[in-house]
Amino acid sequence: MNIQKAIQELRKEEKRKFIQTVDLIVNLQKFDSRKESINSFIQLHHVGERKICGFLTRRTSLVDTIIKEDFDKFKEEADMKKLANKYDAFIAVASLMPAIATKFGRVLGPLGKMPSPQAGIIPLDNDNAVKEMLDKMKKLVRVRTKEKSIKIAIGKESMPDKEIEENIHAAVSAIENLLPKKKENVKNIMIKFTMTKAVKL
Repeated sequence: MNIQKAIQELRKEEKRKFIQTVDLIVNLQKFDSRKESINSFIQLHHVGERKICGFLTRRTSLVDTIIKEDFDKFKEEADMKKLANKYDAFIAVASLMPAIATKFGRVLGPLGKMPSPQAGIIPLDNDNAVKEMLDKMKKLVRVRTKEKSIKIAIGKESMPDKEIEENIHAAVSAIENLLPKKKENVKNIMIKFTMTKAVKL
């Protein structure tokens, strides 16, 4: 099915009370996820609204902020999971990273939301650095292999079809470039909204 038809199919599904995410699923073949695992970032053309939170040394109006003194509020793993699910991505000042890894690593790590040197970590905590990183993070998506598939969010259902389509093209092309055997590693490609079944492209 071509991308436009697939998006139209998804739009026919029952409307939800929230704006659903558009997920791209790339199923792999001839790929050993233990030896050839991928953990990288790709850039999309169009940006949907992304909710970002910052682990910083001071509060700022630029982004929702968690400072070191707030860490104690997250005593239970359930509290950390709630935090992780509330935001699409996290940024952090480098000096706080050891404490963040110790406190939140076991929750943010498996979800692919830990700030990293490629995306999320700022060397100094000032408004310019925060703003620059926020602009960068809005276009970056983390790509990680999970078993024999890659699943990433490439937009929101509120975006125009053309923008979703262009993001799909950009993501598929970037993912193929990351794979050891390029297109040969791609078994099939599917898209879905958060609460719908996947449609094969």
